[in-house]
Amino acid sequence: MTGTITTKGALLHKPGTRSGWSVEEIRIDPPKAGEARIKLTASGLCHSDDHLDTGDVDLGGWAPVLGGHEGAGVVQEVGPDVTQFAPGDHVVMSFMPSCGHCAMCVKGYSTLCDLGAGVLGGTSPDGTHRVFTADGTGVGCMSYLGTFAPYVCVPTNALVKIDPDVPLLPAALLGCGVPTGWGSAVYAADMEIGDIVVVIGTGGVGMNAVQGAKHRGARVIVAVDPAEFKRSQAPLFGATHTASTWDEAAGLVAGMTNGQGADRVIITMGVVPPEVMHPAQSMLRRGGTMVLTGVVPMGVHDVKLDLFDYVMSGKRLHGSLYGDTNARADIPLLTRLYRDGTLKLDELITRTYALEDINQAFADMHAGHNLRGVIVY
Repeated sequence: MTGTITTKGALLHKPGTRSGWSVEEIRIDPPKAGEARIKLTASGLCHSDDHLDTGDVDLGGWAPVLGGHEGAGVVQEVGPDVTQFAPGDHVVMSFMPSCGHCAMCVKGYSTLCDLGAGVLGGTSPDGTHRVFTADGTGVGCMSYLGTFAPYVCVPTNALVKIDPDVPLLPAALLGCGVPTGWGSAVYAADMEIGDIVVVIGTGGVGMNAVQGAKHRGARVIVAVDPAEFKRSQAPLFGATHTASTWDEAAGLVAGMTNGQGADRVIITMGVVPPEVMHPAQSMLRRGGTMVLTGVVPMGVHDVKLDLFDYVMSGKRLHGSLYGDTNARADIPLLTRLYRDGTLKLDELITRTYALEDINQAFADMHAGHNLRGVIVY
């Protein structure tokens, strides 16, 4: 297939108003230099897309938005200068592209790439659009991707090739939720064998922090979530204990450590209210690390922290984007772990949906019914 195509996509016309997603006709232009068009198999439903609807992430007024940033599929067509990908390749889309040559990339911080800083800018990296509404209005794509449509036209530096024997439906989760949670434990938390770890929020990201803590050799993993369904699933992914409240988790940790506290606390709530930071800090031992991976609503600047405690105890607060992973290295690694049976992906998919059911899918996410809902094309 070449040239412009017409398909359906889920758009936000009024971000930040909780108006929901509108599934309607869109037009997708062919790839330009440095781009490829992908036929998607599946797209994960991540809380980050919901942040656009609720206003927790402010887009600065640009709209409409084609949501979705967690997907996998098959390359259909490549731009004129693309040699590293070809039609038929199986790929996962990374929601944080990396150019490989900016200052952050060459220092090893690919999640902080200069290119990635523009993923909420409303256009493709060259400042133009590849997606348009039926009346010709340019559409901004979430993270340059827009996986809430069965076809996407994306920068190739947001693509990671995977072996064709890896199923594309579970592989879609490797674009965001799995590496974000897994890396929050494996990399960002600086974990050691035998650690006592608390994971706060065990949805599509937090459950993978549980998996990462297990892979890293944690002795105790406490999964904290108010949703009974998520607590019931947590032991399957490696949790040794579960708790529904802060007080319950704090009591567990205090009892296991003679009051010393957990070695690592990883916050992976879908929306992090600022008032949780001090209780999380209080669960840490001296010299422990707290990882903040969940999104705090933009514009929140006032947070209660015991700074004297930080100074006198050597505790560390680490903000983590994409779990501090390197997509080009870690997505292939995660596929190997999946094939070896040491990383659970299929079990993360609680329900699948048609694109037309996207608003119900997000309602299920809010209700705590899913670890991960997935749109299947």
